[in-house]
Amino acid sequence: MKCSLRFWFLSTAFLLAFVMSLLFTYSHPSMAYLDPSSPGGFHRVKLVPGYAGMQRLSQGGRLGERCACRRCTEDAGALAWFTSHYDSNISPVWTKENMDLPLDVQRWWMMLQPQFKSHNTNEVLGKLFQIVPGENPYGSRDPRKCRRCAVVGNSGNLRGSGYGREIDGHDFVMRMNQAPTVGFEADVGGRTTHHFMYPESAKNLPTNVSFVLVPFKALDLLWITSALSTGQIRFTYAPVKPFLRVDKEKVQIYNPAFFKYIHDRWTEHHGRYPSTGMLVLFFALHVCDEVNVFGFGADSRGNWHHYWENNRYAGEFRKTGVHDADFEAHIIDMLAKSSKIEVYRGN
Repeated sequence: MKCSLRFWFLSTAFLLAFVMSLLFTYSHPSMAYLDPSSPGGFHRVKLVPGYAGMQRLSQGGRLGERCACRRCTEDAGALAWFTSHYDSNISPVWTKENMDLPLDVQRWWMMLQPQFKSHNTNEVLGKLFQIVPGENPYGSRDPRKCRRCAVVGNSGNLRGSGYGREIDGHDFVMRMNQAPTVGFEADVGGRTTHHFMYPESAKNLPTNVSFVLVPFKALDLLWITSALSTGQIRFTYAPVKPFLRVDKEKVQIYNPAFFKYIHDRWTEHHGRYPSTGMLVLFFALHVCDEVNVFGFGADSRGNWHHYWENNRYAGEFRKTGVHDADFEAHIIDMLAKSSKIEVYRGN
């Protein structure tokens, strides 16, 4: 009799649990589930469309929901050309979490500007990340908001353009290398949120600006560590600033793996490596919802010079073969035709 009662209670409990499970499932139709067929045996979480509680599958990738912009970088239904090249899982920022470079990336990066003395990259980064955060500030985005970004090049086509107010109206304003703004505000704007430089082009920045170091070698990492502390390094292949006045909490390091990704996927090995303009443009495409491009290419008369100078030899870099300016211009045109960016051509 006791066994029968125990069996009856257990059966009733299991039946109740089953019914509650069904009710919970049907009342929450957008639940996450595990995918046992993921490559390498790893079980990655997949999401049924409509689950509002998750914005990203991981720190590096978004779900593909539409953002709040009029034009979104990761819109569904993009041209096959774009989707076959774009990889949202590669972080543009070198951090504590992705310090270890794949061997092929390490070899490629070390050959960009070969050094006489080798360094343990992880040891160098470990010391650097004691001074700067070493974290990815772009880990997640709110699809209800639109992060509009202006990538501002240094072309002379900005002179007389009147783009200043338009540029300053973006959430992020990204500039590169020298890029003076004082006296040119009407055409290039006065705001800067991100300034991309390498050691040989570095300058002091206001506290509200992120200094993004583009490292070409381990010595560049040693330099930024020194420039923010002891000031011992004064020369790389050229004189560099021994001390740098920037907001340490906003310093970011460009990821060599992301650098190589652009070289492999986008510029397709044209030139020795992509130009700084390409590096900044694709950085923006991976951290912004909407990207607008200013100050790229020649002016309307075919001159390649900076907006702050009248130097007819300023475009000589196009003949060195280090960067393939024509192929990079083709990539920009393709991105514009794919509605991934809008290019403001200037004068």
